[in-house]
Amino acid sequence: MGDHDGMTRDPHHDDGEEVVLPIEDAIDLHSFPPRDIPDVVTSYLEAAREKGFREVRLIHGRGIGVQRQRVRALLEGHRHVESFADAPATRGGWGATVVRLRPR
Repeated sequence: MGDHDGMTRDPHHDDGEEVVLPIEDAIDLHSFPPRDIPDVVTSYLEAAREKGFREVRLIHGRGIGVQRQRVRALLEGHRHVESFADAPATRGGWGATVVRLRPR
C-alpha cells in the first residue's frame, strides 16, 4: 500500500475514498478504526523504510493495552523490524512504541 512518494494510503477510510497520509517519523493510530490498524501499520512501516527512516514511533495510546498488544504482535513478525520498545516517557511512554527498522 505504501508507494515511493513518501506517502501511504488508507484504503479502508470510512467514506470509501482513499486517504493519502504523509510519512513522518511517527503515526498516531487513534484516528483509525481498530480493524484497520494491522493494514495501516504494515503500510506505514513499508513506506517509512522506503523513505529511509531507521526509527519510527507508533502512537497507540495507553487505555487497557489492547491496541498496544495488537501492534506489538504485528511487529514481532514483520520482516523490516529490527527491534521495538516502549517510547521514553517524554515521547509517550507505554502509550507509544518506538520501532527500529532494518536498513534498506
